[in-house]
Amino acid sequence: MKILITGATGLIGKELTLLLLNNGHSVNYLTTSLDKIVSKPNYFGYFWNPVEGTIDENCLINVDVIIHLAGASISKKWTKAYKEEIVESRILSSDLLYKTLKTYPHQVKQLISASGIAIYPQSYEVAYNETTTEKDSTFLANVVTQWEESVDVFQQLNIKVCKLRTGVVLSIKGGALPEMAKPIQVGFGANIGNGKQIQSWIHLSDLVQLYYFVLKNQMEGVFNAVAPNPVSNAELTKTIAKALHKSLFLPNIPKFILSLVLGEMAILLTASNNICSKKVQDVGFQFQFPTLQMAIDNLYQ
Repeated sequence: MKILITGATGLIGKELTLLLLNNGHSVNYLTTSLDKIVSKPNYFGYFWNPVEGTIDENCLINVDVIIHLAGASISKKWTKAYKEEIVESRILSSDLLYKTLKTYPHQVKQLISASGIAIYPQSYEVAYNETTTEKDSTFLANVVTQWEESVDVFQQLNIKVCKLRTGVVLSIKGGALPEMAKPIQVGFGANIGNGKQIQSWIHLSDLVQLYYFVLKNQMEGVFNAVAPNPVSNAELTKTIAKALHKSLFLPNIPKFILSLVLGEMAILLTASNNICSKKVQDVGFQFQFPTLQMAIDNLYQ
């Protein structure tokens, strides 16, 4: 099978590309950097520029599935200009893919898109699942809503659309975990706010395996890409500290301090995202790392 990936050079994209190649598939990928274009056996790069609306349509030749991971990081300071980039990097890339598929002959049967759990309301007690229609009113929730709407239109081309609403991705290669570990490593680790906010997470290996599972089974619809056992911020912090053999002795960091330092972006640390993974388990997906302890032990072994 040949798969086209956007965002292939990011944390998830790199791991997923490796998994696909190791399982005998061919990968085409789209990049906005000419110096990142390579041609290797079963691995070919193509240039695109979603802002300017340009794309090398040869990227679609013999492609069966598109995995859409492209999107600006949400971990940079949220200036007004950067917030626009966060939205546009997702919407413009989806729009360009759609217009290209509508214009050029292709054999694409499925599109699998990244999405986020920020779309759900925040809660300490309620574990939200994919049937939830209520949405949060934050900037990130609005981003996810627009993001998902931008990929839903592919169904008009008789393409199956699957959206994976992803939680905090745990990996030592990048993403949130190394940033969480830094202050703990140097003795400045502390819980955020009251420490009770729920963090729904997933091991990077489980996430890429879930993408592959969805691909192999030609699934469509919305699935929560989170492990079965979300934890509090305090539990997450304690587990990381234990793995690093560090003590936690500082008082909790108040929310207002984070808001002063990070502004609106503080929600990444203070939001309580209690998300249910039952749907992916019910369709047969098995997590290799269902508990936080198992995930952290694997990453820091």
